[in-house]
Amino acid sequence: MKKTISINISGILFHIEEDGYTTLKKYLDAINEHFSHYEDNHEIITDIENRIAEIFLSNLKNNKQVITAENVSNLIEKMGTIADFEAVENDLKPDVESQKEENDFYKYITPTDQQSGRAYRKLTRLPNSKILGGVCAGFANYFSIDPLWTRLITILLLFSGQISITKLPLSFFSDNLNLRISFGLWTVIAYVLLWVILPPSYEKPEDKNIKKLYRNPDDRVLGGIASGLAAYFNIDVLWVRLAFVGLIFAGGSGFVLYLILWIITPMAKSITERIEMKGGAITLTNIEQTIQENLNPENTAKESAGRKLLMAPFRIMGEIINGIGKALGPFGRFLLEFVRVVFGLIIFFLGTTVIILPLLFLGIYTELLTNNDWGYFFEGFPIEAVSELVPVWLAIAASVLVLIPGIVITLLGISVLIKRSIIDAPLGFIAFGIWILSILICAFQIPKVVNQFREQASLELDKTIPLPPQTLVLATTGSDKSTEFGGVTLILKGYDGEVGLLEQTFTSNGRNREEALKNASEVGYDYSLTDSILSFQRHLDFPNLAKYRGQYLRQTLLLPYETPFVMERSLLPILRSTISAGGYKNRDVNGRNHWVFHEEGLLCLTCTSDQEHTERDSLTMLKFKDSYFMVK
Repeated sequence: MKKTISINISGILFHIEEDGYTTLKKYLDAINEHFSHYEDNHEIITDIENRIAEIFLSNLKNNKQVITAENVSNLIEKMGTIADFEAVENDLKPDVESQKEENDFYKYITPTDQQSGRAYRKLTRLPNSKILGGVCAGFANYFSIDPLWTRLITILLLFSGQISITKLPLSFFSDNLNLRISFGLWTVIAYVLLWVILPPSYEKPEDKNIKKLYRNPDDRVLGGIASGLAAYFNIDVLWVRLAFVGLIFAGGSGFVLYLILWIITPMAKSITERIEMKGGAITLTNIEQTIQENLNPENTAKESAGRKLLMAPFRIMGEIINGIGKALGPFGRFLLEFVRVVFGLIIFFLGTTVIILPLLFLGIYTELLTNNDWGYFFEGFPIEAVSELVPVWLAIAASVLVLIPGIVITLLGISVLIKRSIIDAPLGFIAFGIWILSILICAFQIPKVVNQFREQASLELDKTIPLPPQTLVLATTGSDKSTEFGGVTLILKGYDGEVGLLEQTFTSNGRNREEALKNASEVGYDYSLTDSILSFQRHLDFPNLAKYRGQYLRQTLLLPYETPFVMERSLLPILRSTISAGGYKNRDVNGRNHWVFHEEGLLCLTCTSDQEHTERDSLTMLKFKDSYFMVK
C-alpha cells in the first residue's frame, strides 16, 4: 500500500504516488527556475505542463488510475533534464562536487526492460481527435502519419469527379451500357460506413515521432502554408513558394490547393507545436533550442558589404519615414502605414505583371513549335520561321532576362508589406549570375537577329483582271477567323477604265537591299477569278527556301466607275481605307449590299442606313433603279 497525492497539471486531476510526486516536484521546480528569465516563461511552462499531462494520460490505461514513480522516471527520461543542455552550455565546468550534486538532483530511473516489439495495430476511430467522426484521425494513427494528409486525401477524393464506362468486352453486358462511377459519392458512402463500423478509441495516441504539418507563424507571407511545408519536407521555403506561384499560373490549381491547406492546416501556436512542425521530440533540449531560434532569427548573421550597400537607401528612407510618423503622432503613423501597404501592393502587382509576360511569351513560343493547332489562330504567320529567327536558347534567355527582375520586384513588394526582407543572399547571387548570363546571351544574339531586318525593299507588280458579265463578288479564301497576322491588305478604288487593275507591292527586309528584294520575291500569293467571284488569299505563302523577314503585301484593286460589285464579310480582315473612307460602317458589308465607284468615291446602292447622299450619288442610284438588286 502506497500513499497517493492529487495534483492538477494543465487543468487535469491526477493521482500520483508520494515518491513520484517528490521527484516530479523537483523536476518542475528546476524547469521553472531555468526558464524564469525568458520573456514568455508562462507560455513555455504551460506548454511543458501540457506535454507532461499528455504523457500521464497515455499511462492511464486498462483501468489504471494512479501515476507511479516509474511513470515519473519514464517521463523525465523522455523529456530530458535541464542538466542535459546546461552541461554543454557551461562547457563541462570542472567543479566535480557541484556537478555530482546536480546530477544527483536530476537523477532519474531508466527502465531496465523495454518492449522489443509492438502489438498489432487496430484500426479505430479517434473521437477525441475528430473533425467529423474521427475516421481520418484513426487511419492516420494506424499508418503513423499526420492526420492532415488523410483529411486532404479525403477532400481530394470528394471533389475528384467521375469515371465513365460506355462499353465492356463482356457478352452479357448490353452494347448501350453507360456506367459512371463517381469518386465523390463513393467517398461519402465509404466514410459513413467506416464511421458506423469502426470502433471508437478514446485513448490518446502516443507517437511523437510523427512530423506534423502546421502553418508557420514565424515565417509567413500570407498564411504560413509555404514555410510550414518547407519545414515539414526540410527544404528551402523559396522553392515551395515558387511552386505555388507556378501552379497558380498553370491553371489556378495552386490557389485552390493553397486555400484548402490554409483551411485544414492548424497554426503552430505553442512551442511544442513548433517542435512537432520540424519533426523533433518534445524534450527540454528541443524546447530550449526552439526558444533560442526565435530569440535569434536568421538576420542576426553578419551582413555582407554588398547587401549593406544595397539596403542602405531603403533603410535611410525607412528611418526618415519613421521619424515623420513619430512627429505626426498616431494619425501620422496610421497614414504612413496606409501608404506603406498601398506602395507594397503596387510594387507586388507590378512585379507579378512583369513575371506573367515572359511566362506567357515562353508558353506561346513552345506551343507554336510543338502544337500545329496554333496555325489556325496565327493564320498566315510563318510559324516555322520562329525557330530560325529565335532559337530555343535565345527565347529562354530573353524570358529569364525579364523574369528575374519581375521576381525581385515581387519579393520587394512582399517585403514592404510584411516589413521584413525575404530575399536570401545566396539565392540572390545565383539569380544575379543567371541574369547576367542571360544578358550576355541576348547581347550576343539579338544584334544578329536585328541585322536580318536592317534594310527594306519593295517589289511592285501590276495585273489586269477581266470583269465578268455578272455582278463581281469580292471575297477571301481560308477560314472565317479574322486575324491581323496575314501580312496582306487590300484597298478598293475606282478609276476611268474598262477592266480591273490589281496593283501589288511586296515589301520585305534583309541585311542589305539586294537580300531584301530577294526575300520579297520568294514569297507566294494567289488570287482567283471563278465565274463572278474574285477571291484573295488572306496571307502570304512561304516556300521551304523562303525566310521570314517581315514580308508584307499591299494591294490596290482599281474598278471601273459605275461597275456594281458585292463585298462579302470575309473580305473585312484584309480590307483597308475603303469602307470608312466612303463614310460607311463595317456592318454595311455583307453578301446583299451592292456597291459602285464614281468620281466622288464609294457609293452603296442598297444600304438602308441614314447616309446623306450627294447629287452625284442620286444620279448614280437613278441609273441603277431598274437593276435586279434595286427591286425590293
